Order: sequence, then structure tokens, then C-alpha cells
Amino acid sequence: MIRGVWDLAEAVQKGQTNYSSWRKVPSQVNTASNWFDLSMSPGNPRPQYYAAAPLLAQQMKQSTDGGFYHGASVSSAGYQKYLKNFKLTLANAAAPFPFILCDYLLYYPFVDMGTNDEQVMDNTLTLPRYTDGAGVQMMAVSVASGTGTGPSFTVNYTNSDGVSGRTSRTVTLSLATANGSILNCHHGLSSTIGSTAFIGLQEGDTGVRSVESVTFPGLTDVGLFALVLVKPLMKSTFFENTAPMETELLVHKSNLPKIYDDAYLNLIMCPATSLSGFQFFGDIETVWNK
Repeated sequence: MIRGVWDLAEAVQKGQTNYSSWRKVPSQVNTASNWFDLSMSPGNPRPQYYAAAPLLAQQMKQSTDGGFYHGASVSSAGYQKYLKNFKLTLANAAAPFPFILCDYLLYYPFVDMGTNDEQVMDNTLTLPRYTDGAGVQMMAVSVASGTGTGPSFTVNYTNSDGVSGRTSRTVTLSLATANGSILNCHHGLSSTIGSTAFIGLQEGDTGVRSVESVTFPGLTDVGLFALVLVKPLMKSTFFENTAPMETELLVHKSNLPKIYDDAYLNLIMCPATSLSGFQFFGDIETVWNK
């Protein structure tokens, strides 16, 4: 493990680090001040489309899905990997905006916004990491555009304590229609767009282990979304278009988030304008130690 600067310096001196870069150029005309899933945008790494058999849980892994490359697996040799440094640069004017680096764990494809029937999930596959669900959050990511009529839904899930039958707060879909838009950040009033990236849980819950079903009890819409389970790793804000934003985790956050073997890493963000055609560049550096 890395307990401080000495352990970090020792790991770097031994060459126990990985450095890689990434580039994303969104093609979607997303809605300003609405959270957006950058994983669905073209570039390097390749886009994630959340396409699979409807409602069948799909695990997300670096080896199969890509994501920001953070190095090979190290745990079999007795090491633990950590996020050391993250850099973000934007070649266009969209600042300031908050962003969150996440470990994407699991998704349920093609939830239908056009039916009042309870949509029951198939949980043959379970969380590949953070298996107890501690800190795991849900977000609804548009994969086939609706009309923006703003219907509401609830999610029935099992929490991180293993208690099933929990019900999310009622979610009113965002008016955003572009694929990649995080639809659950709209609470029914235009002034609250962008208020949160994740679906509110039942009182007292802090994480999600699995999703059992989704229900639209009233108004419906055309369109589809993927229900995605993520573990937030690092939250920050990009302030200045003319300079890169760099976070040295031990210095700026006082801790190094764990990066598990084969984790799928990517970004969500809440920009002040549409990102269509904008160019995002970045670097990610990881370090490992025993």
C-alpha cells in the first residue's frame, strides 16, 4: 500500500507506474448544464455504446470495453494500484464545469421510456468490482433520443447492505435528447438542471449492489436509456480553457483512489455549453506498490 510521500517516491523509483494519454471529440449536440457521459463520444479510447441484450446486466472491464488505460493487472503479484495523477485539457471554451472520474462497473441496456410495464432486470452477471455495492451510484444515460417530454420513473434496487426492495427517489427525466446525456439530473424545474449526476437513493442508503426493475408509472416518451452503475473515484472542476487542469492526488486530494485490476475508467461532466466538436485531451498516471 501507499501510506505517504515516501512510499509513493519508492514506487516511482522502482518503475511501478503507468502513464497514458487520451483524446475525446464529442459529436453529440448535448444540452448545456446537463450532465454528459464522455464515454459515448468518439476518440481514444473508443466510444461505449451500451449495446447488448435489453435489460441483461453487462459487466464493464478494461480488457473488453477499453476506457482510459491504466496499466496491466498487478494484484496477482501482491500489488495494489492507485490513481496518482490526472490531467484534463480543453481546446475550446466550455469552462468552468465539474467532472467526475468513475469506475464504470455494470450497465442494464435499453430501458424503454415508452411503457408503463415494470421492466425487470436480468442479474445473471453481478458487479465485477466493489461487489458489496458500497458507494456505487446509478445514472440513466440516453442511447436513443426521446422527445424531451420529461416523464418520471423509479428504480427498485438492492442496497449495499444487501437489502432488496429499495426504491429510488422519483426521477423526472431531463429535457436533454442527445445520446450520452445523463437523463436523471433534471428534477422537474429548468433551474435545477445539472443539480446531480446520480439517481437519488432511498433515505439512508449509500450504495447499490444490483437493480431489480425500472417503472414509469405515468407519462411516457419514446427513446431508450442504459442504467449504468459507477463508482465515483475523483471529483474536480475545470476552470480555465487556456490552461490544463492537473490533479496530483496525494497533494490536491490527500489520498490516492484505488484502481482495481481491469477497471473501466471514464468521465462524466456538466459543461456550460454544447460540447459538439470540442477537443478534450488528457493524461492518466497510476502507481502500484505492495
